[in-house]
Amino acid sequence: MSENKGLLDGVVVLDLTRVLAGPYCGAILADMGATVIKVENPKGGDDSRSMGPFVNDNSVYFANFNRSKVGCTLNLKDPEAKEIFKEMVKKADIVIENYRPGTMEKLGLGYDVLKEVNPAIIYGAVSGFGHTGPLSKRAGYDIVGQAMGGLMSTTGWPGGKPTRVGTPMGDVLGGLNLTIGVLAALVNRQKTGLGEKVDIALVDSVASAMENITMIYQSTGRIPQRIGNRYESTYPYDAFPAKDGDVIIAAGNNKLYGILCDVMGRPELKQDPRFLEVKDRVANHEAMYEIVSAWSKQHTVDEVDQLLNAAGCPASPVNTIDRMVVDPQIAGAREMFPEIDQPGIGKLHITAMPQKLTRTKSYPRKPAPLLGEDNAEIYQKMLGFDQAKLDELKAKGVI
Repeated sequence: MSENKGLLDGVVVLDLTRVLAGPYCGAILADMGATVIKVENPKGGDDSRSMGPFVNDNSVYFANFNRSKVGCTLNLKDPEAKEIFKEMVKKADIVIENYRPGTMEKLGLGYDVLKEVNPAIIYGAVSGFGHTGPLSKRAGYDIVGQAMGGLMSTTGWPGGKPTRVGTPMGDVLGGLNLTIGVLAALVNRQKTGLGEKVDIALVDSVASAMENITMIYQSTGRIPQRIGNRYESTYPYDAFPAKDGDVIIAAGNNKLYGILCDVMGRPELKQDPRFLEVKDRVANHEAMYEIVSAWSKQHTVDEVDQLLNAAGCPASPVNTIDRMVVDPQIAGAREMFPEIDQPGIGKLHITAMPQKLTRTKSYPRKPAPLLGEDNAEIYQKMLGFDQAKLDELKAKGVI
């Protein structure tokens, strides 16, 4: 398999999703070589086309999450459009959508209908609360997922207000879990020939990611609180002040703590009864913080980073975004900010997906489509429509 093909070469995805969670999944699949067909409403398309930041009145937000995809328009409220979509489903492997539960059923295009059209179709849906339960019909957004899933309650500083994680982590987790689900269904279909419905909730995705925080309560009855950058289970594992910013020191076990003590020139701390074991350092984290901070303040971020890592103790800068996007590891060696030439915008550094593969490559294969850009190619190739048919459908508002 050549590098240009991608692991998912030949897989056809109909992407009905909008904004972030669903498009994130579609972008992962497209970067790995799937033919992802972005199906948008002819009147305006994906909501994120109108979301900033903008360059020349074109959305960078949309460009980032819809690169590598081809695009067509289809008014799914139109009866003829519904039939066209069903014909497309016959030729597709995966359908992904992130409408409020019940919307696709109301359109007559829910999984129960589509699996009759194509029993092998994999139907992936991501929504705020999932397709079951008393809250399933509620609209759900990232901040709702972070709030109800417990993440906000443990994010922030002691005594402060519940805090949203600085990036839409609920949406990102939902998109990742949708990707995992549809790929697992694709593997299973190779064995059974049958498709599957994959039902992902943002709230579930956040709740699942809470992991040990939830288990603290389940096993002890203690409700974890906001503790800033500190970690519940080990210390020193925190952000510390440096001369020119903040630095992470992650001395997560006794060996690493011993290295930290030596680098700080305080070997006697290894025998200090307050700090002998992990549980002791967690219990006395305030005193430990003051000791480590007194040392870290004497150095720059990069000095702390280099001193500790050279000795074998994990540490890193708390990168501001301007540092992160030029970091030689992230931006250089790992190529996390490749450039595309986006129509209407020009040269644009977007954010790559993190999957690094050996025989093939996951990378942005083309710019995001303009609204309806690939109508002719998609409908001619997939369904055999000629130009006269396309003109007729456009005149009727079907596409």
